[in-house]
Amino acid sequence: MVLPAETEERVRRRALNICQEHMRKVLDLTRKVPQMIECLIKNNKEEAESIYNEIRASEDDVDNARRLVSKELAEIGAILLSREDFLRFTNLASEIADFSEGIAFRLLQMMKHNWNVPEDLKKDLLKLSEAVLETVVKLRETTLVLAYSPEKAMEKASEVETAEREVDELYRTLEIKLLNSKLKIQALLLLRDILQLLEDSADKAEDAVEAARILSFMM
Repeated sequence: MVLPAETEERVRRRALNICQEHMRKVLDLTRKVPQMIECLIKNNKEEAESIYNEIRASEDDVDNARRLVSKELAEIGAILLSREDFLRFTNLASEIADFSEGIAFRLLQMMKHNWNVPEDLKKDLLKLSEAVLETVVKLRETTLVLAYSPEKAMEKASEVETAEREVDELYRTLEIKLLNSKLKIQALLLLRDILQLLEDSADKAEDAVEAARILSFMM
């Protein structure tokens, strides 16, 4: 509950703290995607299943954290004029977690069905997932500097955009490579879904950092 004596600056910091905790959970979940692809490379189904279960549990944690942000912002009320921007940032970041779960599910299904994927495609997929992770790392770094350095936040936001462009280049190259492969249609369709979800994750990080930019003007 917001006390009458609480200032807008104080509640902004309170809102930022809970958003930062939510973003930490999103990043922790996203880190597991390259781990799943490493399982694909090693054909380690047991470990992949274990990581996927961790991702499902982490997704619940992210959802709970998002609901906490909404609850806290509702309690803060009209004293915080920027609360819609905090909500937008959190909702965009949550979508990254949703995409990561979708990627992990598809990877696990590929392994369970023993659909063959050439080693070079697996390695390229790992490289793409690591580039996506870098965009999310940079996004979290942006949130961590919001409270004390708007200028640094703007610099970090630019790094998110740079990382997203790297993802875009890798995605386009790998998409053509995939279409030129001789994969079974089932594997081809799942891999295209995975590629798209990886690119969507980076795009969503770029959208979220735009929301963070707006917040930096208000901190």
